[in-house]
Amino acid sequence: MPVINSLCVFCGASTPPDSRFLDAAELLGRKLAADGIELVYGGGALGLMGTVARAARDNGGKVTGIIPHFLTKIEAKLEGISETIEVETMHQRKRLMFERSDAFAVLPGGMGTLDETVEMITWAQLQLHKKPILLVDVLGYWQPFASLIEHVITNGFARPNTRDFVTVVPGVDDILPTLSQMRISAEPVSMPVAE
Repeated sequence: MPVINSLCVFCGASTPPDSRFLDAAELLGRKLAADGIELVYGGGALGLMGTVARAARDNGGKVTGIIPHFLTKIEAKLEGISETIEVETMHQRKRLMFERSDAFAVLPGGMGTLDETVEMITWAQLQLHKKPILLVDVLGYWQPFASLIEHVITNGFARPNTRDFVTVVPGVDDILPTLSQMRISAEPVSMPVAE
């Protein structure tokens, strides 16, 4: 029995020059499919985003993509997945990704990935949810971000318990074992409706 039913994966829509980032995304997609855990992701076909979703889809996994209409003209959406939901705004996308997921795993990515991750951390800080947020530190990618969190805390702009909202794991193989050690909250959350 899986420790969670669905995992939201935030990651880049770019293809990095170092193929080890893509290898990690592919491995995660395969693992989710093998363990019967639904992948919830941004709906695109490019970069790490497309790689993780294709790997899950091609190995029989359930994949839900959530993508704003305007992005379908910029980034190709991945075909042949279990469900594609088109929304109007980036805010609606993040909200729906949140609602459809039991936990978050953050692979390397750019500004969009940072935006999604920081918003989930902020919502946790505001006590709007208790869902685990894992930074998957492929090749040490998230070390500068972890240092920035410490810098923010040290300078008094966040409380020390902000550290509790994010867990850094060394790689993809550590995601599910780490989640199995965490308390996954099933409590209903009352999120603000206004955007």
